[in-house]
Amino acid sequence: MREGVLWTNLSRREISRRLAEMGTPASRHVVRKLLKKSHLGQRKACKKKSMGMHPDRNAQFENIARLKALYLQQGEPVISIDTKKKELIGNFAREGTTHTQTQVQTLDHDFPSAGTGKLIPHGLYDLARNEGYVHLNTSVDTSEFCCDSIAHWWTQHGVHQYPNASRLLLLCDGGGSNASNRHVCKEALQKLAEQLGLEIRVAHYPPYSKHNPIEHRLFAHVTRACQGVIFHTVGIAKQFMQKTKTTTGLKVTVDVLDGVYAAGKKCAADFLQTIRIRFDPHLPRWNYCALPQGC
Repeated sequence: MREGVLWTNLSRREISRRLAEMGTPASRHVVRKLLKKSHLGQRKACKKKSMGMHPDRNAQFENIARLKALYLQQGEPVISIDTKKKELIGNFAREGTTHTQTQVQTLDHDFPSAGTGKLIPHGLYDLARNEGYVHLNTSVDTSEFCCDSIAHWWTQHGVHQYPNASRLLLLCDGGGSNASNRHVCKEALQKLAEQLGLEIRVAHYPPYSKHNPIEHRLFAHVTRACQGVIFHTVGIAKQFMQKTKTTTGLKVTVDVLDGVYAAGKKCAADFLQTIRIRFDPHLPRWNYCALPQGC
């Protein structure tokens, strides 16, 4: 806690007892009034302080804003992507409450070995259409899975929603399955561009950023729709995730991808010689394009 800031984690009952021991008896109700008078209320710690500030942070935010405006104005798809928090499948407790007639009992320890697997939800959020897509897998969160998720969205939805599109803008963080500093990620992205026949532009949010749109516009609402629900099976998770709605018209589509992926995969030995990634002159580590064959 900060020095010089008045605070306590004692209950009103405990404060009352200690005051009595000091010779100043006060009931819990009096303590409540004193706390209120001193503007001491129950508060929860908020994750607000950034762990760092990159010198190019503002420049990248300005670049992302420019790219978003350009693509949206021209009717090209702008997609925010990320992997949501992984969930254990089985009789495990989850945060949140539900209205039930009897007590819901779950295992008292969250040992993965006691369940039937781990659920990996990869999400895509369409900024122009306010639509979310969640693809579930029980294998490993890899760059290959990330690109398969994007490919599934495009073939099932994107190609029909954007029939004249020749390029796609992906907004994402800089780590995980879409890490900005991993060759295996760029190799998977290059294969995706060739598979879809689209120029895929990637813009990474700078380190320590919490501004990826999918976090606030999709994942927060999916979490709310599933609060307190026990994910006994992948089917139950899908059922509740696809019920996600908001008053602003958010629609969510959930599919299960059955692919099996392997962690620790390396890129091809000749990838750096055959790479078809075009890096921007401005902040190239965070901004680049994967080009389809013939470009």
